[in-house]
Amino acid sequence: MQLDTIVRNGLIATESGVLPAGQEIGISNGKISLIGYELPEGPETKIIDAQGAYITPGGVDSHVHLAQRNAPTGDTWETGTRSAVAGGTTTVLAFASQTKEMTSLFPVLEEYHGKARGQSYCDYGFHFILTNPNATILEQELPRIAKEEGITSIKLYMTYELYKLSDHQLLDTMLACRLLGLTTMIHAENSDMINFLIQGLERNKNTAPFFHAISAPKIAEDEASYRAIRLAELVDAPVLLVHVSSDGAMKHIREAQTRLLPIHAETCPHYLFLLSDKLANHEHDAFHGAKGVCSPPLRHNLDDLEALWRGISNDTFTVFSSDHASTKYDHPQGKKAGMIDGIPRFSKIPKGIPGIETRLSLLFSESEACLPTERARLSVARFVQLTSSNPARLYGLTQKGSIMPGFDADLVIWHPHSQGETTIAQEKLHHGVDYTPFEGMRVRNWPRFTMLRGEIVWDADKDSVTGGKGFGKFLKRENGRLLVGKLGQLPSGMIEGEREYWLPKSGMKA
Repeated sequence: MQLDTIVRNGLIATESGVLPAGQEIGISNGKISLIGYELPEGPETKIIDAQGAYITPGGVDSHVHLAQRNAPTGDTWETGTRSAVAGGTTTVLAFASQTKEMTSLFPVLEEYHGKARGQSYCDYGFHFILTNPNATILEQELPRIAKEEGITSIKLYMTYELYKLSDHQLLDTMLACRLLGLTTMIHAENSDMINFLIQGLERNKNTAPFFHAISAPKIAEDEASYRAIRLAELVDAPVLLVHVSSDGAMKHIREAQTRLLPIHAETCPHYLFLLSDKLANHEHDAFHGAKGVCSPPLRHNLDDLEALWRGISNDTFTVFSSDHASTKYDHPQGKKAGMIDGIPRFSKIPKGIPGIETRLSLLFSESEACLPTERARLSVARFVQLTSSNPARLYGLTQKGSIMPGFDADLVIWHPHSQGETTIAQEKLHHGVDYTPFEGMRVRNWPRFTMLRGEIVWDADKDSVTGGKGFGKFLKRENGRLLVGKLGQLPSGMIEGEREYWLPKSGMKA
């Protein structure tokens, strides 16, 4: 067999562990062809020496906002995916967003394809955000789009006036997705609680950026998470609770998982590394805290961070995503849209922070690859699960997320030993906005090479994104797999067959 590329002298990390030293990865036509010892090289075979460093699958970031109409100063597909590959991510799933006046998803799909086509440095797919899930969309359009476009996941909101659905709409949509085998993502915060608190804060003139963290306390996330789980349980629907930031929400999730309910969970770097003091006034800029405004907000105490780290370690969390939702800071349509007539108004600050490029290094830095076992927060195998293999399986990316023959040759080759240690700084990053919330944080490693389908698209030795805009492909996905629990559970108090009295005549598909 003629191999195009051999990656040798590395420690190959998989979701189940690190392979014995000395094994090599053989690549042909963009795919992993062989894994073994002393692979045969031909006269044209390119050799990549990992120099003893870890090799992990290319990152799959399954929660990314790019070219969103509500973020005119945020990252485009070009800048966002350029940043992704520089940080080791080779596949992103971003959001095509419906607005409430739209009665069909096809214009949304056409518009978002137009924004992404020919612009991406990495492979990509879409989720739909549903804000008007009418009968035509649920019964006719979603089945067709899943089959023809391979878009097999949707996101629902329980908060924000422009996005939120009623419980009845949530149930209708969860059931429709259950019947189609689609993955349902839920943004769980109690909208009325948050609006009530915002009104009180504004009445008392507490409108600085820090009060965003006061306006959406953990209890609002806890209540909505519990409610989302119970709604899903009623219709026997698997769901993923996104960007979990609260230990209370995490406890509800864990309790559901122990009952074998198919409740998946996601958290993000900012909820593991940042606290609400990021929103406080800065010595030289009273509005500086706007850089840390995201939803759910950053929490107050170190105990909050530690609780989520336990969820990373004990498998409560299924995936680790960036929730990259960037917007410029120093721009009147960016974060400073929240400065009105010289008065800060936290409720008008665009929500979201950049993180697509820093996601992998922040988590890898806390793994056994970089720390002694007794100090590490997670194993290398767990890192692979959270950042690559689990999101690939959950979202139907059958050729991504694992280092196995037949899979796309998407690889991250880290620096050997401590050579990749670096300090995160805005000037080093490749996104299209003007700050990073992780400024000044030290990470113990950074990707040396990122490979997408066998091609090096990030080369730290050259300090360069070497891939081309447009090399990334749109990915048609299959239905995702359950990674937690199982279907067919009955809520407490229900009798066998009770659902049949109210289910659609087609019933539940397996």
